[in-house]
Amino acid sequence: MKKNSDNFVTLRHLSTGEIATIRQLKGDVVTKQRLMALGIIRGQKISLDIQAPLGDPRIYSIMGYRLSIRNEDADNILISQQ
Repeated sequence: MKKNSDNFVTLRHLSTGEIATIRQLKGDVVTKQRLMALGIIRGQKISLDIQAPLGDPRIYSIMGYRLSIRNEDADNILISQQ
């Protein structure tokens, strides 16, 4: 599992049933705004519920709802695991 200098990993590395805290968003302004509009906000808890048979997309739980995120987008979300 690749960690950055702050010991954060990307959301893609979360395993089923694990809970993490969103720490930072990467990408351009449009990407960050789109993710924040979906509820991907620093400090929120997120967990991986379901993974597609081929691994993409994945369904996460955040703020009481389920959200499907492609791995490409999950790579822009840095988390710290619980």
